Amino acid sequence: MATRVADALARASAEETARIVSTVIRMTGDFALAEDCVQDAFAKALVDWPVNGIPVNPGAWLTTVAKNRAIDVLRRAATESRALRRVAAEPDEPEPDGREDAGLDPDDRLRLIFTCCHPALPMDARVALTLRTVAGLSPAQIGRAFLVTESTMEKRLVRARARIRNAGIPYRVPPAHRLPERRDGVLAVLYLLFTEGYSATGGDSLVRLPLIRESIRLARLLVELLPADAEARGLLALLLLQHARTAARTDANGDVVTLEHQDRSLWDRDAIGEALDILRTAPPDAGRYELQARIAACHATAPDAAHTDFARIASLYGRLAVITASPVVELNRAVAVAMFQGPDAGLDLVDAVAAGGALDGFYLLPATRADLLRRVGRRREASIEYERAWALAPSEAEKRYLRKRMDEMER
Repeated sequence: MATRVADALARASAEETARIVSTVIRMTGDFALAEDCVQDAFAKALVDWPVNGIPVNPGAWLTTVAKNRAIDVLRRAATESRALRRVAAEPDEPEPDGREDAGLDPDDRLRLIFTCCHPALPMDARVALTLRTVAGLSPAQIGRAFLVTESTMEKRLVRARARIRNAGIPYRVPPAHRLPERRDGVLAVLYLLFTEGYSATGGDSLVRLPLIRESIRLARLLVELLPADAEARGLLALLLLQHARTAARTDANGDVVTLEHQDRSLWDRDAIGEALDILRTAPPDAGRYELQARIAACHATAPDAAHTDFARIASLYGRLAVITASPVVELNRAVAVAMFQGPDAGLDLVDAVAAGGALDGFYLLPATRADLLRRVGRRREASIEYERAWALAPSEAEKRYLRKRMDEMER
């Protein structure tokens, strides 16, 4: 029984936490309170479920407990009487019937993302707060994504929550005339939400499918809100193209399979076709997400790695670098250059990126350098770089991949 409860709680944590937090925030308007109440609900489940059994719908059960906990907390705080009346007016959770979304508003997280992306917040705070609240990432995981320490990220999150509370920022999708000013923040959040699902920053698995699916669902909703917005459409195309490769990115043991070795028959051709249709109607002045989508399309339409148009990919990365001034983009451009001009040319560009220092601590920098060194036969240096990358890799799946490369260099 204990194992079944542990497994059920792990699934609920991965699949339901963001949904429940969003629901409690809608009721209370308090980010910190919502997170605390959801944690209390999971703690109660740990005690209750082994005795009374796992509920038919764990998400609905946890939502009810979190809501009741919020009512208790607010009842003790006279200054929160208005929020208490709003919570008390919420309808009771329906009886669990096995439906995944029983008692939950399917669009709460879209409202939550727009709240987190209010222009009163700095851009980095908008993204970080949404990754914490919507994706359920820890401050340490978000810190790694931003290349800052856990304590620094904790402080940013506290300041962001306080600003939302003090400014009385409403929990809602803004009216149509306000959507453009929130667009960039929302696009950035959805992209990072997808990225965390596509290449998880922690745990044994490379992929977190619930985050991938949710980010694509929310991207579709955003396109419905902004049907003429080229960047919103470009982001949706990018997410579809990236997710199309998911089934081929790991083997039966959950180990990483690199792009050049993936079984392309496993790629989702329907998702690729939908994305290509979006790109066919895109305007000529491409933004950052559309450019990334076009890069992904070059891979998606190539019959194999050897026939990929890496010259075009390098050119697209060059255009993207102008827009973003991102060292990660420059690192990707170096890889593309290496694929059509040779690894030595790529190494020169990688070394130039490394000299800037912005990617210190980012595991893909030494991993990329190691791969190029391997290709030119500098095995001892490659082994050292693989070891550096292994120490920095965020997931066990990536660590296993890098360990295999390290072992190859020692043979």
